[in-house]
Amino acid sequence: MVLCLCNKQCVIRYSWTPRNPGRCFYCCPQTGGTNCGFFNWYDPPMCARLTEIIPGLLMSRNVLEESVNELQATNRRLKICFC
Repeated sequence: MVLCLCNKQCVIRYSWTPRNPGRCFYCCPQTGGTNCGFFNWYDPPMCARLTEIIPGLLMSRNVLEESVNELQATNRRLKICFC
């Protein structure tokens, strides 16, 4: 168990920054301005190849998700009926 500077049990979160995609870290469980700012990596750094690949995969996923959302919105607007 890892304790933060508030003496509370840390939570584990994931980084999705281009520099540290998918890395786990410990941080203070409190949110907003009340947290103590504690931060510590949970796992070792990723290899260089993964830090090149993961951001591209995330970007592709986001583009596909936006396309799906646009198609769903278009379908709702058209309300196509095959009667």
